[in-house]
Amino acid sequence: MEPGRWSDARKGEATEAEGCRGSGCWPATTATDAGCHTTAAVRTTAIAHAATRAAAHRAVRPGVTTDEIDRVVHEYTVEHNAYPAPLHYFDFPKSVCTSVNEVVCHGIPDMRELQDGDIVNVDVSAILDGYHSDLNETFVVGKNVSAEKKALIKATHDSLMKCIEACKPGVFYRDMGSIITKFVNAQGFQVDKTYCGHGIGQWFHCAPNIPHYAGNKAKFVMKKGHCFTIEPMINMGSWKDTHWPDGWTAVTKDGLPSAQFEHTLLMHETGVEILTARVPTSPPLWWEEEEGAAAASAPTVPIPDLD
Repeated sequence: MEPGRWSDARKGEATEAEGCRGSGCWPATTATDAGCHTTAAVRTTAIAHAATRAAAHRAVRPGVTTDEIDRVVHEYTVEHNAYPAPLHYFDFPKSVCTSVNEVVCHGIPDMRELQDGDIVNVDVSAILDGYHSDLNETFVVGKNVSAEKKALIKATHDSLMKCIEACKPGVFYRDMGSIITKFVNAQGFQVDKTYCGHGIGQWFHCAPNIPHYAGNKAKFVMKKGHCFTIEPMINMGSWKDTHWPDGWTAVTKDGLPSAQFEHTLLMHETGVEILTARVPTSPPLWWEEEEGAAAASAPTVPIPDLD
């Protein structure tokens, strides 16, 4: 769950130099001030949280409502002695964000049933022992998702992983936007510019702000001990978004699909640790499933008799 325009009235609109373009990310404290140097506590929270994401993924299928996904996330989180961070956060009414098709982020779970061919982003955030973690993934629903939607999901995931590969002490946070933009533009997609990654720890959202678009003016460089999220939202059409009257749901202005992936990262001396990495119980993403099916159906090559 990322800071954005719906916090503007409460926190004051950030300037572009501070990070998110037109959003309300606020530099209340730095990532290290937020307590992220307490490595064991943050790692414990994130690992437990990654299992919650896996539980939510297992619930995604045609006919299931996003309210049911919310129930799964809420119950799994509470059963593991954590608290779902979105619940009542600036009056957000649910325990998870579920963003279907053209919804960019902050979709509120409801009674709409997922349809075969939909895509859905599930954004889970938890608090455990006073520390936050934040992650999301975009999933296909059923077996009839279009090739265009699948390509959007894969490009979004891969743009995040390219950023993670580039993260190391001394790198400017603003450089992440150039990496993402160059990668997704080459595939015909656009970066949503309203929302950004952020510092995280004892605070849900804190400095640094990490915009995902090229040419941003975000401050700060990466340092050992920093804990933060990168979470690109990539649109199939225009980068522009608009918002529903519920005060939360962001949707693409042209109605075309959007996808997002996010990880919570901890900076070490030579690079970042993905605290919210996938766990053994995580169902495969669409390309992993197809690669596994292809491998299983591949003809076997007989071993020659050397005797």
